[in-house]
Amino acid sequence: MKRHPEKGSHIMESIPQMRPILGGIRNHHERWSGGGYPDNLTGEKIPLIARIVQVADTFDAMTTTRPYQRAMKMEAGVARIRELSGIVFDPKVVEAFQEAWVAGDIKPDLHPPPKVVETPAQEAEA
Repeated sequence: MKRHPEKGSHIMESIPQMRPILGGIRNHHERWSGGGYPDNLTGEKIPLIARIVQVADTFDAMTTTRPYQRAMKMEAGVARIRELSGIVFDPKVVEAFQEAWVAGDIKPDLHPPPKVVETPAQEAEA
């Protein structure tokens, strides 16, 4: 799991259009105060695109039901992002995220992805 940022950026580096955002792919698990991965970057040394992706990715992970956890309410996700400002997340990015939330620019996905059908029997049930 901890290798996915490196693997993802390695896969995308051969695509010229992706090169400007490789830092966002590689470094979106760094922590503002340190201790992240894969490069243990801190603060402004973390590419801005990675700091933005980190907040968006974390919010999505918290507010989307996954096989290993239930989604939390969006308000709780916003509160948790604020709690981690200056520790995990860039305070300026959190401030911009908060402004977007207050403005109503962050909305739930009303069209979840379709269920994956794995067997013909499941397909018949769907």
